[in-house]
Amino acid sequence: MQIILQEDIEKLGHRGDVVTVKPGYARNFLLPRKLAVEANAGNLKAIERIRTSLAKKTATELDAAQKQAALLNGVSLKFTRKTGENDQMFGSVTTADIAEALAAQNFKIDKRQVQIADPIKALGEYPVTIKVFRDVTAQVTVHVAKEE
Repeated sequence: MQIILQEDIEKLGHRGDVVTVKPGYARNFLLPRKLAVEANAGNLKAIERIRTSLAKKTATELDAAQKQAALLNGVSLKFTRKTGENDQMFGSVTTADIAEALAAQNFKIDKRQVQIADPIKALGEYPVTIKVFRDVTAQVTVHVAKEE
């Protein structure tokens, strides 16, 4: 089924792209959430008209993302966690914890933008990548220390 994306969707495409997906995915997920519209003749003509405004909107979002990434680079976050014998942590530092700590520093970051393979389960210092926008990323440092 051919659809026109209204929003950027990870691993599928960017806003304004015409992509082919399975009918169930379009019918049950994309269309009800207004993430896409069906690619019929009328919608294809309409997307051509608004593609210039989409380009302007994307350019302003990219500019704002680059400014936010510049502010985020070098930010250091410190977490303290309880530990047992041999400094084994109870629990972990997750993407949600990192997003909350960044929100406390007035950065609007969703936990899905924080890119770590697995939750951090050991004491130490870790570089964490934040995907701000499409190809714009920032690097923050996460320090995990023992709770006294």
